[in-house]
Amino acid sequence: MEILHLLEKIRNPVLDALMLMLTELGGEIPVLVIALIFFWCIDKRKAYYIVCVGFLGILANQFVKMLFRVPRPWYRDPNFHPVEAAKEGAGGYSFPSGHSQNAVGIFGSVAAMEKNKLLRIACVAACLIVPFTRLYLGVHTPVDVLVGSAMALVLMFAVRPLIFSEDGKKVPYVLTFMAILSVIYLAFMHIWPSIVEITEENYASGMANAYTIVGSLFGFLVAYFVDAKWIRFSEKAVWWAQPIKILGGLLIVLAIRKGLSAPLANLLGQNLGRMVRYFTIVVFSGAIWPVAFQIFPKGKRG
Repeated sequence: MEILHLLEKIRNPVLDALMLMLTELGGEIPVLVIALIFFWCIDKRKAYYIVCVGFLGILANQFVKMLFRVPRPWYRDPNFHPVEAAKEGAGGYSFPSGHSQNAVGIFGSVAAMEKNKLLRIACVAACLIVPFTRLYLGVHTPVDVLVGSAMALVLMFAVRPLIFSEDGKKVPYVLTFMAILSVIYLAFMHIWPSIVEITEENYASGMANAYTIVGSLFGFLVAYFVDAKWIRFSEKAVWWAQPIKILGGLLIVLAIRKGLSAPLANLLGQNLGRMVRYFTIVVFSGAIWPVAFQIFPKGKRG
């Protein structure tokens, strides 16, 4: 807590705004955008590596959060005050840091795969900046961000040989294993609160994450097999087609993410609606939008 109190003293409105912006590099949208750019335009297997590191990280992070149930810093020290605007996105328990784990897992994976020096420097910078923003904003302790970052690094090295060996033959097995783990986590979230005391806020956050993970991972499983059996789309296209693929696809994905939220919640309930929404997003991204790529002439990988 001493470090957080020191950082609290240097805060000012300009730094607060900057840190609030930079911390979102570890949020959901940047992860989604990076994974889809790789999937649609660069290399599908690299995209699956990013997805596997990211979602295994989320599963591990959620399990650990619920097992240890460490409260946020402002609950542990009533004299400490985080940046107020950061509290809204800091639901759930504190240990380990999900934003730090996301950033190190995703940007670290890109840095490990790509040879472009500037890109690698930018990715390493993001791996360092995001954990620092979590400390500056006061939503995590140093232990939270260090453990979250370490978990991401372990997964990066553990998953890599599974995805890149034997021409990607292990990818469906890894995705299936992850889908099974997501169901186990969902069951765990239904049982665990009857064994230990979990606050209403943390329970709601854990359940929302559980249903999101289940929907996303089963969506990835469906998209993988549909592409492998029927679509087999190529990431290659002429240079002008690549931004069309990215911008067009992302606009539709974000429209689905936003537009289906309220209707599905009203129809199925908040959590089931969330699961169906993320399943739809992933199936569209991996098995529907790529069908449109056939209209583009092939070119060098862009």
